[in-house]
Amino acid sequence: MFYLPATATDADRAGLLEGLQKMRAIPAIQLMHIGTPAATDRAVIDRAYAFSLLCLFASAADEQIYQHHPLHDDFRNECAQYWEKVVIYDAVSAA
Repeated sequence: MFYLPATATDADRAGLLEGLQKMRAIPAIQLMHIGTPAATDRAVIDRAYAFSLLCLFASAADEQIYQHHPLHDDFRNECAQYWEKVVIYDAVSAA
């Protein structure tokens, strides 16, 4: 989850989205979904983030390839200016 500062502009939002989209080219990513908050309204829903990023990998080794891929490094270096907070949930299949 990527949270933008209150002062973020439309250009900042567009810059972050563009950076996220560039990472689609990382071969280790099996599936990538970039989302925005849904229009649902329940107490348990966090709608304060700007973008969510879901990446699925075939293996833990592929996730490590992603972590150290130059495009991921570029994303962090070029796009960190756009967010004030990032929350990451790493998970493995329970079934």
